[in-house]
Amino acid sequence: MNNQVKLAIIAIIITIPLISFGVFSSEPNQSKKTNESKLQVMSSFYPLHEFSQKVGQDKVDVKLLVPVGIEPHDWEPTIKDVQQMQKSDLIVINGIGFESWTDKLTEMNYQGVVVDTSNGIIEKNIEEFSINENVVTSGDPHIWLNPIFAKIQVQNIADAFSKSDPENEKYYKENAANYITELDLLDLKIRNELSNCNQNFIAFHDAFSYFSNEYGLIQHTILPSNTPHAEPTAKTLENVINKAKDLNLDVIFTEETADPKTSQVIANEIEGRILVLSPLEIGDDGTYISRMTENLNNLKEALC
Repeated sequence: MNNQVKLAIIAIIITIPLISFGVFSSEPNQSKKTNESKLQVMSSFYPLHEFSQKVGQDKVDVKLLVPVGIEPHDWEPTIKDVQQMQKSDLIVINGIGFESWTDKLTEMNYQGVVVDTSNGIIEKNIEEFSINENVVTSGDPHIWLNPIFAKIQVQNIADAFSKSDPENEKYYKENAANYITELDLLDLKIRNELSNCNQNFIAFHDAFSYFSNEYGLIQHTILPSNTPHAEPTAKTLENVINKAKDLNLDVIFTEETADPKTSQVIANEIEGRILVLSPLEIGDDGTYISRMTENLNNLKEALC
């Protein structure tokens, strides 16, 4: 056997295992690449979760941070939540102080992008109506309840996704534009159907200031925005009852997570009834638009 033949045999012996290794190892690498091709996104609570899904669709893996049914005002992340956040590319928040836990992102040296959807929306300082004993001035975070501001939030999400994943920028921008068109229709429906109604209503807590300003309503509240789960005092209840009688109101609004007894006590005193006006802070059946439409229908029942 000459040297050329020997070299050829050696080459074959070396090459075959390398080819086999390449065939068997290429499949896992390809699978990993597919999984990593989606943006990993954490959304802080229900409306932002839906907005992120509408914009990202099948290009984004969106996980809800605050569990369905949990009130986000006082929620704090667990160690497991922090670990999940560390793995994400983006965390979508409302801003304006709604997520009190965001300082933890700095503490844990989070390397991803924090998307503050309130960018471009001027924070409103709310001066409570004097139903309560004290006038409270505080930043109101409930921007998502105004469809005009919700559109800005959706656009901020689309811009952030596009910056993190420029290859799919057109996809994100088109999805956002389509959803914003739906929000435009919602805005038009609310504007038209409340245009000739009474202005004053009593909400459970001060969540609807941006909504009221947008659609020419006047919100009065049982509880101030900074204590949405506090027990009202006897004096507060007396003031609310007197205000409702002065305004000739026969509907008092409550919320899904609130004890309806408080609103019912007031309704009984004015010989009225209670309806739900949802801040949409917890996940529930239906979409943002369908639940905002439910709010509209209840407002119409009370005011029109």
